[in-house]
Amino acid sequence: MPLSPLPAPRGLPLADVVGALGGGLLRVAVASPGPEVDDVTLAEPTSGVYGQAGDLLLGVAIETSEAAVSLLEGGAAAGSGGVVLRRSVARQREVRGAARRLGVPLVELADHASWAHVVWLLRGVLDRAATGAAVRSDGPVHDDLFALADACAALVEAPVTIEDTQSRVLAYSSRQDVLDPVRLSTIVGRKVPDAVLASLRGRGVFRRLARSSDPFFVPADGDLRPRLVIPVRAANEWLGSIWALVDEQPRTETIRSLTQTASVVALHLLRLRSQTDLARRVAADRLRTLLSGQVHDAEAWLPAAPWRVVVLAGDPTLDPETRLDTWESACRRHGWRQPLLALLDDEVLGLVRHDPGDDTPGSWPWLGEVARDLLETRPHVRLSAGSPVRRLPQLARSRHEALELHRLALAGRIDPVIATAEDAWAEVTCERAVSGIRAVLSHSPIADLHAHDTEHGTAYAATLAAWLDHPGNPRAAATRVHVHPNTLRYRMSHLADVVDLDLDDPATRLAARLELRALGW
Repeated sequence: MPLSPLPAPRGLPLADVVGALGGGLLRVAVASPGPEVDDVTLAEPTSGVYGQAGDLLLGVAIETSEAAVSLLEGGAAAGSGGVVLRRSVARQREVRGAARRLGVPLVELADHASWAHVVWLLRGVLDRAATGAAVRSDGPVHDDLFALADACAALVEAPVTIEDTQSRVLAYSSRQDVLDPVRLSTIVGRKVPDAVLASLRGRGVFRRLARSSDPFFVPADGDLRPRLVIPVRAANEWLGSIWALVDEQPRTETIRSLTQTASVVALHLLRLRSQTDLARRVAADRLRTLLSGQVHDAEAWLPAAPWRVVVLAGDPTLDPETRLDTWESACRRHGWRQPLLALLDDEVLGLVRHDPGDDTPGSWPWLGEVARDLLETRPHVRLSAGSPVRRLPQLARSRHEALELHRLALAGRIDPVIATAEDAWAEVTCERAVSGIRAVLSHSPIADLHAHDTEHGTAYAATLAAWLDHPGNPRAAATRVHVHPNTLRYRMSHLADVVDLDLDDPATRLAARLELRALGW
């Protein structure tokens, strides 16, 4: 569900602004503390125009290191939020050194990027932040993409879809008079079917899309009708593609017009990505703040209670950001438009609804189905959920429980891939008690028993643990320690020769078992 606006923010951290446009256009070359960015200014050094405090200063006409250093000095005096220079200039040693010396954040722009396009994209990001609309990932940009799909369809006189690099359909033309089954499935599901993707991948279509800017014709293959494919790129970065359902390759003039339209589509895809990335950052920051204990104004954007906090585990060999990206992508693919996920202490945490009977995207039952789907290709997937809560201060408890479960899962103490605090309450309760015992393991009969085993090579501790775990069933207890039942009885009868332990007392049995568990049995 779309998030509600934030309370009138004035600006954005420079890293968020750069991140919203993606690494293909902008990159922070020198990071320095500075004010939040709230406007964009075209620098005019000859006229002494360096903008105001918080402005992102664009060095459009700066081509030498001397001019760049002078601009950085002017920006420092004005309190700029950052200075943007062409990559070839920004990477010069004296320019970077000046930025560090002056404490001015330096941002490099791809050499082949258009300043006009960058200004348009930056202005869109900052305008949405100033109006509180930065957290929305839908709206006019999508409408424009549909209009562009219609324009392309008119040029080629055939149905058209605009897709991103993951083959998700972003827009399609209103003209759909010659639909084939594959195209119908693509539009209804908003994603190219997996079987079709495999076919196209096997024919080298995506390899060509990723490497080339030239349009190309894909001949028919079974149910797949022929298509004209136009890559959409910006600053050498592949952003998506335009697919036209044609019977034969169009004329050169038509392809040329489509290629020109693709450059306009690229601007809209960049803007769409900036909205989506910024929405993701804002949502993650909100959730991270909430799960850290700051609940002020959270009810204004949270879904209705009750909630669960969940640890979403993945491949431990991947870095945390990659694990977060994997889960976000999976959640979006299954219909949760703005997943409430965030990294906290390098763990991916999520907040889901848990209302009985609700299995819509963003609910706990729905997340379980997403995990089961991922398990087919990602064996490390695991969900550990705290108990459901109805009040914001209780989220800290749900988070603590989720992390407890996660640690038990990592230790192999919990078998289910999808576990909840209420289902695993016994393991959780024992682990809480044992954790305290481990911290202050004192002198006791169990400690003496363990020391005796270590010194004499005996196995009294393991035998006692098995006997306590299988009360009244010596055969099962003996199997546990791989001995004959008579051997187990013999050891238990001689236990009193080693330590003084009243096993007829329930409290003694409970304390003994907990200490044995703390010692690893």
